[in-house]
Amino acid sequence: MPGLTAPSDYSQEPPRHPALLINSKRNHGPIPIVDDIQRYSVSITGLIGNPKELYMKDIWKLPKYTVAATLQCAGNRRTAMSKTRKVKGVGWDIAAIGNAVWGGAKLADVLELIGIPKSSQITPSGGKHVEFVSIDKCKEENGGPYKASIPLSQATNPEADVLLAYEMNGESLNRDHGYPLRVIVPGVIGARSVKWLDSINILAEECQGFFMQRDYKMFPPSVNWDNINWSTRRPQMDFPVQSAICSLEDVNVVKPGKITIKGYAVSGGGRGIDRVDVSIDGGKTWVEASKFQRAGIPYISDDTSSDKWAWVLFEAEADIPESAEIVAKAVDTAANVQPENVEVIWNLRGILNTSWHHVHVRVGHSSM
Repeated sequence: MPGLTAPSDYSQEPPRHPALLINSKRNHGPIPIVDDIQRYSVSITGLIGNPKELYMKDIWKLPKYTVAATLQCAGNRRTAMSKTRKVKGVGWDIAAIGNAVWGGAKLADVLELIGIPKSSQITPSGGKHVEFVSIDKCKEENGGPYKASIPLSQATNPEADVLLAYEMNGESLNRDHGYPLRVIVPGVIGARSVKWLDSINILAEECQGFFMQRDYKMFPPSVNWDNINWSTRRPQMDFPVQSAICSLEDVNVVKPGKITIKGYAVSGGGRGIDRVDVSIDGGKTWVEASKFQRAGIPYISDDTSSDKWAWVLFEAEADIPESAEIVAKAVDTAANVQPENVEVIWNLRGILNTSWHHVHVRVGHSSM
């Protein structure tokens, strides 16, 4: 497309921070390059009466909103699920997740420009879904573009806070994060927040792309690669309640006395976190952790100052015996709670591992 190109190889990748751990040497496709931001545009077509080409200057003219939101890969914590039974996918531990303040135009405002009113369920021509197509080319689409969709009712709902984002944490998006323009769909698995936006299509049915129809679906433990039928499950959208301990790694050696247990908790669909429970005896007894989104300010899930799309950080102190199995589990405002065992939610793609997070530590005594 004019102004934005998708390289044919990985020779022009942007530099990455040296602290990042490499789980896969390649993305789905090479990172796109902006040749001319003035020529870059997004086409909006499909089941609408007024197709339109939007340039960045058009999007910049719309009211700018900032939304604090967590993006989480559906495969977050896949490695722990793989220890139960082998799964297919990148071996993510607890860090396939991030939180940022995104800045941009609300998709509801953008769609209003082409005649789709806010809070619409269907267009006069029968459009019920909004498809986002990337300039990013990937092998799963046989060299075609990455794409995904959300319901029109969600796209046109201002309270859903779906953004066409051009900023992250107060700065322009960098190439890895989708420069010059990406979609942010809060509360939904990261696969639907399409980067390097090329076009928006209004469809009667949901997107038929690979990552909507043949990936990121939740199957029961009984389904394997021999009996799978992708059409029997809907594409995954909201992510379930999740938490993980970040201040300690498994088999850590700690000093005698009190330790601080810290981590994150988050739930999809705009549901807040009601509480986070922490145990040092494998789940026999529990204490409730303190919660916050901003340092020094206690988090209250239904308070207007809380960010409903953002993760909640938790903290608890405990005296550790000679050895301990530390566990965290979160409960959201709809009383959804993380399952105790990964076995009951095992699935062949290793997605949505929201089981209790366990970390084993032991006390190390220094010699005199």
